[in-house]
Amino acid sequence: MMNRINHHVHTTEYLNKNQHGFRPQASTIDSVKALIDYVEEGFSSGEVTVLVSLDVEGAFNSAWWPSILKSLNDSGCPRNLHNVTKSFLSKRWTTLQTNNIKVEAEITRGRPQGTCCGPGFWSIFYNSLLNLNFTHRTKCIAFADDLILATRGKSVIGAENISNSELTKISAWATANKIRFNEQKSNIMLLSRRKRKERKDLEMYLNFRPLTQVISLKNLGIIIDTKLTFRKHINYIKEKCSKLIFALSRSAKINWGLSYNALKSIYTGAILSFLLCGAPIWINALSKACYRTKFTRVQRLINIRISKSYLTVSNEALCMITGLTPIDIKIEETTRLFQITKGNIKDEVQFDHDTRTKHWLHPAISFTILDDCKEDDSTIQIYTDGSKNEQGVGAGLPYLLLVNTPLAYNTG
Repeated sequence: MMNRINHHVHTTEYLNKNQHGFRPQASTIDSVKALIDYVEEGFSSGEVTVLVSLDVEGAFNSAWWPSILKSLNDSGCPRNLHNVTKSFLSKRWTTLQTNNIKVEAEITRGRPQGTCCGPGFWSIFYNSLLNLNFTHRTKCIAFADDLILATRGKSVIGAENISNSELTKISAWATANKIRFNEQKSNIMLLSRRKRKERKDLEMYLNFRPLTQVISLKNLGIIIDTKLTFRKHINYIKEKCSKLIFALSRSAKINWGLSYNALKSIYTGAILSFLLCGAPIWINALSKACYRTKFTRVQRLINIRISKSYLTVSNEALCMITGLTPIDIKIEETTRLFQITKGNIKDEVQFDHDTRTKHWLHPAISFTILDDCKEDDSTIQIYTDGSKNEQGVGAGLPYLLLVNTPLAYNTG
């Protein structure tokens, strides 16, 4: 049922593009990058941006079923899918039994425990919030239930007034759809690169209560500061990875402890993944040598443990000994691969891209793949070990041409 509903909303492009969660071909990097690009666009025109991070109480357990059915109806969902969903979300009861006491209550929100319909229903339920009539100076970005409201303005007072107006719309939507945003866990932040003196304190309200203003905001694992320098995020990565490496050094001595292969696997699977998290977002910060040096020092720490070398060995030599790519080159490689995959840049090498979701086949259409077929009528068999070059996996065919020509015949 959910495969057919998802196929319908993807082919009709019903879901708002600002929802990056629970959607194919979308990730946390896409969500944060859309926010950063919007803020950077305001910086280039001399504007300030107010960010509001909203937290939903109960999250998936607060999705009201009548709102889900209404959104399905608005999307033009086929009648059979709508009726099956309506039947699935009706006459459900929860039971609590203790000793001789039994209490029953009818459920009208949330999702049945253990089902796979929660993410799909939540995206449909949250779609009406993202489609509210916001002003052209506001952008609402969501990843699952995490919601960021970004408002740009020529002045701090102007951006503050517009944000308060947008929060009123969100509060009205929450009341109509029977959910609540937690004002104690919601935060606001002012982003500006202006050097002039101006008011920096914000007065914004949600549910008639003031929101807490912060100087840094963690969104989907990326720490955002007031000037988008990503200094706090880079320092956070450096400190966390350094603590992990120092903990590993207790069991990675010169003559005993973890072996070369074990340490290299830990670096590749854990430390490197953390170092590259969100690289396409903060790669511009590495234009400063002080930030590049911090990443190089982290890699140097693990390289010394892997190679069991002296502390005086250069980092370039350590990378050669361990066979690890220098971290700055690895970050550029990850960023470039992300840009090519998303189609942001054109490369001389052609990469295969995923088919857009609107062109996906219907779930009812399936193909049978024969893994083991005894009958083989083909005369040519090609084997590969899986290795490939920049163009992909290829095959070579030796071709020998024999020409039987009489000596007396003039071939020219």
